[in-house]
Amino acid sequence: MLKKLLIVFAATFLLGACASEPPPPPPPPPPPVAQAPTFMVFFDWDSSRLSPASLNVITQAVTAFRSTGNARITATGHTDTTGPESYNMALSLRRANAVKNELVRQGVAADAIAVVGKGESQLLVPTGDNVREPQNRRVEIVISGQMATTPPVAIPPPLDYCRRLSALYRRNLANSNSDSIAGAALARCEAGAYDEGIPTLERLLTNGRVPLPPRGY
Repeated sequence: MLKKLLIVFAATFLLGACASEPPPPPPPPPPPVAQAPTFMVFFDWDSSRLSPASLNVITQAVTAFRSTGNARITATGHTDTTGPESYNMALSLRRANAVKNELVRQGVAADAIAVVGKGESQLLVPTGDNVREPQNRRVEIVISGQMATTPPVAIPPPLDYCRRLSALYRRNLANSNSDSIAGAALARCEAGAYDEGIPTLERLLTNGRVPLPPRGY
């Protein structure tokens, strides 16, 4: 009788131990999907001419393209809302082709580049009609395809600060006579020339009595 009781007790103990075991850990999350690198080239009003800042950005795009495997480039042109839609569509294509020509000049094969014109249909900064918004006058360079395995690129603190200054300008001082200056200053920051772009935006905001955000770097 005692032996049977010991067996029952042992079985009960083992069942309790199994029931108290923690569940297996969940599987690890899948690795993040690599985002295609994107570069922004900005233009003066009613122009498809590439500025020195734009040329610097295109050079960065070429460097990124060369670090990839079997990649392609899409250059998508955009305009602001000034002028007729048909004219803006043609202008966006001229801007995209200007970027393509420079990419080819810097060694990218022409058949690896697709050119798209969007006119004023995809505004980066939503505005009403007939508004000169510098950030809507742009070409977006997207590199896609087989990407090299590289760690994600962090946004440099000065560039983040410059973008915050630009956002403050758009919220408080847009549609003034300084829009083209602000757009050019942001383009300088995007090209890495922070010591040129940041002081310009700070001056515009200070003159407009808009408080500056903390630099944070």
